[in-house]
Amino acid sequence: MDRLLVSAAHKSSGKTTIALGLCAALAARGQRVQPFKKGPDYIDPMWLAQAAGRPCFNLDPYLMDAAGVQRCFTAALGDAQIAIVEGNKGLYDGLALDGSNSNAALARQLGLPVLLVLDARGMTRGVAPLILGYQAFDRDIRIGGVILNRVGGARHEAKLRAVIEHYTDVPVLGAIAEDSRLALAERHLGLMCSSEVADASQRVAAIGEIVAAQVDLEQVRALAASAGAGPAAGPCGAGSRQRDLRIGIARDRAFGFYYPDDLQALEAAGATLVPFDTLRDQRLPDMDGLFIGGGFPEACMDELEANVALRAALREAIEDGLPAYAECGGLMYLARSITWRGRTARMVGAIPGDAVMHERPVGRGYMRLSETGAMPWPGGPADGEPAGPVHGHEFHHSSLDNLPPGMAFAYRVQRGHGIDGKHDGLRVHNLLASYAHLRSGAGSQWAGRFAAFVRQARRNPGAVAPEALALSI
Repeated sequence: MDRLLVSAAHKSSGKTTIALGLCAALAARGQRVQPFKKGPDYIDPMWLAQAAGRPCFNLDPYLMDAAGVQRCFTAALGDAQIAIVEGNKGLYDGLALDGSNSNAALARQLGLPVLLVLDARGMTRGVAPLILGYQAFDRDIRIGGVILNRVGGARHEAKLRAVIEHYTDVPVLGAIAEDSRLALAERHLGLMCSSEVADASQRVAAIGEIVAAQVDLEQVRALAASAGAGPAAGPCGAGSRQRDLRIGIARDRAFGFYYPDDLQALEAAGATLVPFDTLRDQRLPDMDGLFIGGGFPEACMDELEANVALRAALREAIEDGLPAYAECGGLMYLARSITWRGRTARMVGAIPGDAVMHERPVGRGYMRLSETGAMPWPGGPADGEPAGPVHGHEFHHSSLDNLPPGMAFAYRVQRGHGIDGKHDGLRVHNLLASYAHLRSGAGSQWAGRFAAFVRQARRNPGAVAPEALALSI
């Protein structure tokens, strides 16, 4: 399998734009491109998927063990001809001091040659020691080429190429000039989702052509081919049991943060996923359970508030004991209200609290959680065995205010913020709502456990208490 890692010396170097430009350019020329994103992210993968025409999968050494990373990578390859992995932050950046969860560690595990994106603004001769330092820092990592980004013109490009050729053995595979057409649409918390941008396909196609005109695609393909023998493509998805459940899933402009392999895991656990639109649908679909992922409900709060019928239906269903799971934006939507930029809009009201947006992040980064006795989902540690840590991630500018005392929480927060700095996973009736985003297989196996909870509630409604549990920690 031809494969490579698109990385950078530091974040904001333009690697996302270049990675999706490469995906779009190669796909437009008939290549079957499988995109991946390293780390916890929803928005970049949406754009990469748009560019490649295939779902983008996340590879995360913190949220997944080495075997899980390998399985995810090989299972997604299918009939792809080239795999392009976009890194996060810089090549050697990561949580661990030893670099065990860095982009470089991922490159080493999967045998990925590195295509290094360098922000060339303000640099000439200084580009050489930067490249040499990155080569020397870890000799096991092969930097097979560089792309110079935000080049200031032909003269600047010529100087950079001469310096790199004279002092290093790394080939320059492209030089991309500063160009406003390469900018992606942004909002208050970063890039907009591709699903919210009306001309997303045209933008991606234009970026692909700009990158193709300034990058040697044949050299990029040769670098990917130089990876040599690697992991063979695995089975596409896990073996599925009979589909005996219907789980409603909110998928629209307000909610779209879902990992494709988690959705596959729900299907493998016997769920048929039934999408509905929180902005337009007046009724809920026929369903046994409910999943509302993250998104930007604050940006759609007027439309969400205006859909009174659906808000009422959701509140009634949850109060009647419908098994439900909500992450971050889903939690905000199920609260009583959202306040943002001096305005307040009514939401579902299933959660007795109010979501308030703040200028600065309230919780950001990786999380480590431990389960409490309020966790409703079966399949946790056996009696007498300690609960292992649950790994997740969070990125929210909102807080959940005005909660009454004595609420039940399914998690203690060991790392991160969660709902109040100490707890996350609010339990209300059969709803579990948290700021944590989970990955099935990252210490939680959440997809299978949630499906089992839905199945248990459907078969024996009396066995799952509809009332909230008291806080027991």
